Amino acid sequence: MEYFDQLNNKIKLSSVPQRIISLVPSQTELLFELGLDEKIVGLTKFCILPQDKVKSKTKIGGTKNLDLEKILSLKPDLIIAGKEENNKEQILELNKHIPVWISDVKNFESALDMIKKVSEITGKEKEGEKIIRDILNEYDKFKAQDHKTYKSLYFIWRKPYMVAGGDTFIGDIMRKAGFINEAGNLNRYPEINKENISEFDPEIILLCSEPYRFGDKHKDEFKDMFPNAKTLLTDGQYFGWYGSRMKYAFRYFSELHKLI
Repeated sequence: MEYFDQLNNKIKLSSVPQRIISLVPSQTELLFELGLDEKIVGLTKFCILPQDKVKSKTKIGGTKNLDLEKILSLKPDLIIAGKEENNKEQILELNKHIPVWISDVKNFESALDMIKKVSEITGKEKEGEKIIRDILNEYDKFKAQDHKTYKSLYFIWRKPYMVAGGDTFIGDIMRKAGFINEAGNLNRYPEINKENISEFDPEIILLCSEPYRFGDKHKDEFKDMFPNAKTLLTDGQYFGWYGSRMKYAFRYFSELHKLI
């Protein structure tokens, strides 16, 4: 059987994988949602959901600092990785021994494509199709509510301050959630500093819970930076996790709009 990942790499498997390792937290949650509980033999220490199921699985290091020896000792027949999440050199080394399927998610559509392809390679096509239908149904419900849109910045880091640019999954989800990204013409995760802060005039500041955990104590900083903007603390999993978490994201965005 031949499959292609999102980098168009060909993956050859002799049978449906029975021992799977996941190297990306949001994709780990997806694998459990697909019903692959018994086939998942390893995951990273950052794979925290579903909480009741991941705790019994072998941890194989961090997303960018994998324990290659432990991974090989688990004798997986498939590894699910991510271009942005994992270290390229380590993935290339693993691929010498084990088939590695790599995601490259940059927007809503490529996230759905990831779900489709992961469900196919793991023998869970019908389950994947249902997850995709559920996501699209929730998105349609959200659009039907006709929310107002707001000029926004989504902060992912502090010291230095960094935001999500337009070519990221977060940037695309912001747009679909009714938050017009003020950094939409910038790539990746640009820095906001005293030299360029005047270029932005957001109505809404979105402060994430991950990878940096912003809290109420940080709101005054942003009031000083953007005195005309309203600051909201957000659950970063709904903005940044591509996979089955997207089933619940648009309900969360509806509730977020009620706080504005």
